[in-house]
Amino acid sequence: MSIQSVNPATGEILETLEPTPAQDIERMLAGAHAAFLEWRTRPFAQRAPLMRGAAKELRARKAEYASTMTREMGKPIVQGEAEVEKCAVTCDYYAEHAEAHLAEQPRETDASRSFVRFDPLGVVLAVMPWNFPFWQVFRFAAPALMAGNAGILKHASNVPRCALQIEEVFRRAGFPEGLFRTVLADAGTVKRIIADPRIVAATLTGSESAGMAVASQAGHELKKTVLELGGSDPFIVLADADIDAAATAAAEARLINSGQSCIAAKRFIVVEPVADRFLERFKTELASRKMGDPTARDTQVGPQARVDLRDQLHQQVEESVKRGARALLGGQVPVGKGAFYPPTLLSAVDRGMPAFDEETFGPVAAVIRANDEADAIRLANDSSFGLGAALWTRDRARAERLAAQIEAGAVFVNGIVKSDPRMPFGGVKRSGYGRELSEYGIREFVNIKSVWIA
Repeated sequence: MSIQSVNPATGEILETLEPTPAQDIERMLAGAHAAFLEWRTRPFAQRAPLMRGAAKELRARKAEYASTMTREMGKPIVQGEAEVEKCAVTCDYYAEHAEAHLAEQPRETDASRSFVRFDPLGVVLAVMPWNFPFWQVFRFAAPALMAGNAGILKHASNVPRCALQIEEVFRRAGFPEGLFRTVLADAGTVKRIIADPRIVAATLTGSESAGMAVASQAGHELKKTVLELGGSDPFIVLADADIDAAATAAAEARLINSGQSCIAAKRFIVVEPVADRFLERFKTELASRKMGDPTARDTQVGPQARVDLRDQLHQQVEESVKRGARALLGGQVPVGKGAFYPPTLLSAVDRGMPAFDEETFGPVAAVIRANDEADAIRLANDSSFGLGAALWTRDRARAERLAAQIEAGAVFVNGIVKSDPRMPFGGVKRSGYGRELSEYGIREFVNIKSVWIA
């Protein structure tokens, strides 16, 4: 079955590619394993210049790569350029810090010398999504390759050109031939790749169903996985918050990447004393954001990545309204070409509605009223997800106390949730397990080896 790249802003078919043939996949796996055997012997001083070369390559072709993202999945062009830069920053970060993150750690035991070392595992399969088509890959690839591993990328089928360009980045930067390869394949092929003995582990960013499938397949083969899945991030506004700043940040947090982000704020939980004021300011901020042609530099909200995804989102909105939510803004499918969906604001949202219970992967904001601080935390934790959370209060001591109570992989106080190579990234509950980025991320795909010398 052919793989098509479709422009979601126009419906235009950009290109049609054939899946990678089975014999080519076999050659890629063999080549990646052979490249790993040599690459793992290289010291960090030899790996780091190549990773810096990848950063240089990204910056040199930033406009080209951003344009590909805009054409294939509708990302506003300015946001695409920022994504490429973030990938470059992460490559530079691991080029500088990988050696320290993986340095031997001495231990006091009854041996004359004992220590812990971190050795690479081998070829890691990365199954990646379309929403941040460069960033999701590089936040895996930069630490994994610097740790001495090899990588095979199976990207989302609607961003094949992004996938091929990412492979090109590493090749142009001078990495060993075969160390990082892209496979154009379907889910059935992923299962066969995981079963291959040359694959030692798998990482996936995507939906719950995709995560469960890959985890099940890898578990059957006794191979490690790291999963970053969905999120229904709470954005908690307490009575002492700066309401104007919170409302402005709330719009940014909900509409980043046209709302298609796992860590985008989705449930806006506001305590009663400030709920009306926040709701009014929030509505104004959402309404001010410009939706339109993602190639225009002033566009803030582009199309959804596919028409079927837009339609699923609209069904969630309609079902929530049917169950009692009120649409204060948006909530209608625009007439015309493309997978567009306007910024939408729902109030009176409660448990039992899709806008509360499910991940709404698009520009739909659900406002939920809380009686007080304790009720706000209860509502925030009343979710099957636990990826990120934002908390707005002027009281720093209160913020630190409440951060400990929130069930999420990250809590951002008076700011929007974001990923940063210096901080670990990942979730709890049905948002997945394991961590990416920082020293914790680079240690996910290594053998943590104890050495004891009498």
